[in-house]
Amino acid sequence: MHGLLLLAGVSLLSFVLVELAPGDYFAEMRLDPRISEATVHALRARYGLDRPLPERYGRWLASLAKGELGYSFAYGQPVGPLLWPRLRNTLLLTVTATALAWLLAVPLGTWWATRRRGPADAALTGLTAMLLALPDLVLVLGLLLLAVRTGWFPTGGMVSLGHEQMPWGARVKDVAFHLVLPVAALVLGIVPALVRYVRASVADALGAPFVRAARAHGIPERRVLFRHALPAAANPLVSLFGLSLAGLLSMSLLVEVVMSWPGLGPLFLEAILARDFHLVLGPVLASTFLLLGGNLLADLLLAATDPRIRTEER
Repeated sequence: MHGLLLLAGVSLLSFVLVELAPGDYFAEMRLDPRISEATVHALRARYGLDRPLPERYGRWLASLAKGELGYSFAYGQPVGPLLWPRLRNTLLLTVTATALAWLLAVPLGTWWATRRRGPADAALTGLTAMLLALPDLVLVLGLLLLAVRTGWFPTGGMVSLGHEQMPWGARVKDVAFHLVLPVAALVLGIVPALVRYVRASVADALGAPFVRAARAHGIPERRVLFRHALPAAANPLVSLFGLSLAGLLSMSLLVEVVMSWPGLGPLFLEAILARDFHLVLGPVLASTFLLLGGNLLADLLLAATDPRIRTEER
């Protein structure tokens, strides 16, 4: 219920802000001496831009209910068919990066928590601090420069020329090869923070009284870590999952633009530059929906891993 209210609030606020922004797609036509003012007025009337704001919002909601998400003036078609392929590509990039980031962060952060006050602790502290201080744009451009200089990886796009003529297995390999750089950029941008959170959660669990009691009973340290400390540290990490997805989504828009990945990022930038306002709203709503989906998944995982939540629900 809260998610639906949030989605409704985001749609209303985004629509109002976009519609109240100065200028529109047809504003630049007035600068062309070959196009008369009457033609511009006729086009605005045709697409309902001369209607009051509440009526325009109602029409947009009606198109949203039909899956059209408004009308793109630049492409001359509904936004929905333009948005879904881009959303699929963004999901492929973000889900892959999220899975890989957590697969790296959990074992590395757990190992780090058991190596406090040693050379490994100092090295990981310095490395994660350096990566956290590195701006996302510098990181992405550095990886792109590496690809240009070495030729090891594609420098942009999602597929190679002739992709459609390749066998199925070769097509999958081609897409995976193009995924390497953008996924690496996202993972390097989010893993340092995740590793630090995992390390802090596991370190707190290792210092808890029940863990000290388990050690006092002679339980081996490895069993203490995996049977007692890690389950106790899981709850805050599951809650962090939704926030990490939000960070990856925001960074993925930058990565997609710089590395020419055909996702929501380039479409969003193109729509802003063209003042194609309904096309601007599409990626905004899609990103909000993905964030709500990530938080819902985190809540479900938390309910599955924490028996206290299931008891409260009963």
